[in-house]
Amino acid sequence: MRKLLTIIGILLSMQMFANPVDELIERIDKGASAKFKTQLVKSDKDFFELDQAGNKVVIRGNSWVNIASGLNWYLKYYAGVHLSWNQMQAKLPAKLPAVTKKERRETYLSLRYDFNYCTFSYSMAFWDWKRWEKEIDWMALHGVNLPLAIVGEECVWRNMLLKLGYTEKEVGEFIAGPAFLAWWEMNNLEGWGGPLPTSWYARQEKLQKQILARMKQLGMHPVLPGYCGMVPHDAKEKLGLNVADAGLWNGFQRPANLLPTDARFSEIATLYYNELTKLFGKADYYSMDPFHESNDDPNIDYAKAGQAMMQAMKRVNPKAVWVIQGWTENPREAMVDDMKTGDLLVLDLFSECRPMFGIPSIWKREQGYKQHQWLFCLLENFGANVGLHGRMDQLLNNFYSSKENCKGIGFTMEGSENNPVMFELMSELPWRAEKFTKEQWIKSYVKARYGVEDKAIEDAWLALVKSIYNCPAGNNQQGPHESIFCGRPTLNNFQASSWSKMKNYYDPAMTKKAAKLMNSVAEKYRGNNNFEYDLVDITRQALADQARIQYQKTIADYKAFSRKQFDRDANRFLKMLLLQDKLLGTRTEFRVGHWTQDALNAGKTAEEKKLYEWNARVQITTWGNRYCADTGGLRDYAHKEWQGLLKDFYYVRWKSYFDALAAQMKAQTAPQPELLGGGPNATKTAAELFAMALPQEVKLDYYAMEEPWTLDQTPYSAAPEGSPVDVAKEVMEFFK
Repeated sequence: MRKLLTIIGILLSMQMFANPVDELIERIDKGASAKFKTQLVKSDKDFFELDQAGNKVVIRGNSWVNIASGLNWYLKYYAGVHLSWNQMQAKLPAKLPAVTKKERRETYLSLRYDFNYCTFSYSMAFWDWKRWEKEIDWMALHGVNLPLAIVGEECVWRNMLLKLGYTEKEVGEFIAGPAFLAWWEMNNLEGWGGPLPTSWYARQEKLQKQILARMKQLGMHPVLPGYCGMVPHDAKEKLGLNVADAGLWNGFQRPANLLPTDARFSEIATLYYNELTKLFGKADYYSMDPFHESNDDPNIDYAKAGQAMMQAMKRVNPKAVWVIQGWTENPREAMVDDMKTGDLLVLDLFSECRPMFGIPSIWKREQGYKQHQWLFCLLENFGANVGLHGRMDQLLNNFYSSKENCKGIGFTMEGSENNPVMFELMSELPWRAEKFTKEQWIKSYVKARYGVEDKAIEDAWLALVKSIYNCPAGNNQQGPHESIFCGRPTLNNFQASSWSKMKNYYDPAMTKKAAKLMNSVAEKYRGNNNFEYDLVDITRQALADQARIQYQKTIADYKAFSRKQFDRDANRFLKMLLLQDKLLGTRTEFRVGHWTQDALNAGKTAEEKKLYEWNARVQITTWGNRYCADTGGLRDYAHKEWQGLLKDFYYVRWKSYFDALAAQMKAQTAPQPELLGGGPNATKTAAELFAMALPQEVKLDYYAMEEPWTLDQTPYSAAPEGSPVDVAKEVMEFFK
């Protein structure tokens, strides 16, 4: 009897998981799977097909992911339902629109990759299974079948290091904290943000197993982290290993590189893979980015290093493929030139702007990647910064001029949950054989996104795709135009982060025009989730752009020594900043509380919660300690235009700066009798007095203002406050 019950249980389990797309539909809208018929069909070519059978919509495909792609296509272009990060559930029509004519889409771009190492820290650092489940659904709907899966890599390293003789304390000094694990994994730093409590390892191990199980259920091929020779910087002294010192990265101590000629390289690589396999199984793809963002080292034989890494991976799975980022110096030709076609897959990380695969760009490689296969990737976002941004024409031109030569596409954003329009466009490229224009496509996107046709909304988006979403060739800035609110104040403030390479390329009148158009019909679409999200985002962009103009006026007042006008304009700028905070507070996605609350929820004890929240706060502000923030240049790299952060962090900087400028102007108009004799300046030299007469930039200790916020534990709520429609209208009234 017990045996019979076991068999029945297994059969029921098999039936329950027989069709993962039906389960995905149920998560979108409970009960809706009964309205669809999904069919898995064998085929050598990737395809999905939309059809009708009675009152059911039929979706066929040669893989579950391709069927999910077909589902997404149907929802967008037949049902007017757009699922994205801000909305992964929807109430489908009681009777689904019929597919009156069979539609079939095919692609030979069989690999569709997702994630940058940075995404796991800038966006996912504190995600739980509930949030990950939504992301995997998003991936399936957008065709991803090759996702990077590095959650829990720290668990592998902890087990490995303990077996090599490191103590728990030493492990904690090596592995980074939750918000900085990506840069530890990429060999950039050690220990910052740690040490991790033991409960974190248990949490991440369980989470990764859930992630991998769901990915495999959908037929995806998870890319696990491979071993590329990283060891703690003290491995020479601790283990007697022959290593190359990697030096510093923006002030942080980097891990060392174990030389491939060391007799123990094979032993340690095998130990790593054994621990990885024991926890998470084997993979068909392994990700390795050795010597990431580092200068060539004459002590390293790069050819032998590549051979050693490839051999170690192949011992685990002879059919495995090494996945490597095409980024700055990587992959080094000396390291990969002797490797066979098919053993290496290169992610051309920034294909929409700085492609390496052979077409003109500042990173062009004359011979591309030679014999190696590669993917055309969309980077789009650095530091998960908030801002409308895209390179639509470049994306389309670069893709359609090269798609015959690549194996697929990839989403390689540093941060997700932004600019859904760009990721939607990218996800459709493999399924659209013929090149099209951004103007043609945006009209269909708008109808799908909001479920309506509206001339005002169309015109708003046409204004955006011809301006802010069309960053031109030659502009190599890293991600969106950064908000003036988020930069450390100076007399010549332009970009917020150190390496953004910002360059003006659109007229701020265009984002203002788009905001006006969206607001003109906002009352009509009150309650439409996608519309309200975009209304806030577009109005936010317009306000940030107008604030940049307001900043210039304020600085002009200062330089003209117009004190009353300076006070008025500085006050207006600060009001705009606080109004931005209020606007963003109407959506959970734009509240700092959604980030800090996730961090707090990841902790079990008060100590853990404090550590995780500190990680969350530091990453989006100073990034590092004083030296790494200021001298290293990391401060504000991951800045966020978020409610709470604006009023409690950025406002403090700007208010202090404007107060200092006002005080300086006041002091310069006050009588200085000491200059007439007897005062402290009476003994100054002529050169010193001359220097006093020159314009003086106000210098404030910004880090001293910033660090207290990173240490503060005042809670922020993730719950939205106010109506997006009403507050957006308030912003537009402010413009008048």
